[in-house]
Amino acid sequence: MPQPKPKPAGQKAPGGGQKAPGGGKKPAGPGAPAKPGLTVSDGREVAHAIPRLKKFYRESVVPEMMSKHGVKNPMAVPRLSKIVINIGVSDAKDNIQLLDAAREELALITGQWPQVRRAKKSISNFKLRQGTPIGLRVTLRGDRMYEFLDRLITTAIPRIRDFRGLPAQGFDGQGNFNLGLKEQLIFPEINVEKVMKQRGMNISIVTGAGSDEQSLDLLKCLGMPFRKDGQRPAQSAKN
Repeated sequence: MPQPKPKPAGQKAPGGGQKAPGGGKKPAGPGAPAKPGLTVSDGREVAHAIPRLKKFYRESVVPEMMSKHGVKNPMAVPRLSKIVINIGVSDAKDNIQLLDAAREELALITGQWPQVRRAKKSISNFKLRQGTPIGLRVTLRGDRMYEFLDRLITTAIPRIRDFRGLPAQGFDGQGNFNLGLKEQLIFPEINVEKVMKQRGMNISIVTGAGSDEQSLDLLKCLGMPFRKDGQRPAQSAKN
């Protein structure tokens, strides 16, 4: 009875790539289009669509900033570097459950597990001991950063009570913008019935702009609702 012939080692797999020794598929070649992906906490790359705000930045914001500031190289256009969200949980030293609840809420808002920040030194007047958890921090980069900013602009900020626009005095002189929120209930991911305590948060938007004026123009192009009262950053007002 004739036996089947073995396949050559370099024969292509049905998916278009070569069969790898470990059982996986090698990419078809350097010219093959890369599928959009997102790195999760365990290091895996999962399929993920390009965020809407990131696509809008590439297609609309970059050309607008180039024509407005006279930039010829698109790589010289200011861009978002990272977004840092901080929450103070000073009452966790009396009830650790408040820290766990705040950590779960911040994870729902950002899509990333927060990092616990502890006291660096003891302060007797505040009954604070070194190493006590007093806050939470999340640093967003890449696709998660654009997705969070998109939800912040389109969903969360419009739900602020008596909102009349963001003040333009939140810049630090180096092109970074700081925004303070009084409660986490403006995010639709939070279930009001399960909230143990209302907490504020500080959102720091770090950009690659060298001045507050360019950073303000960048955030306006992205859709940040600043006040229309002619107020400019402190750095531009002095000039």
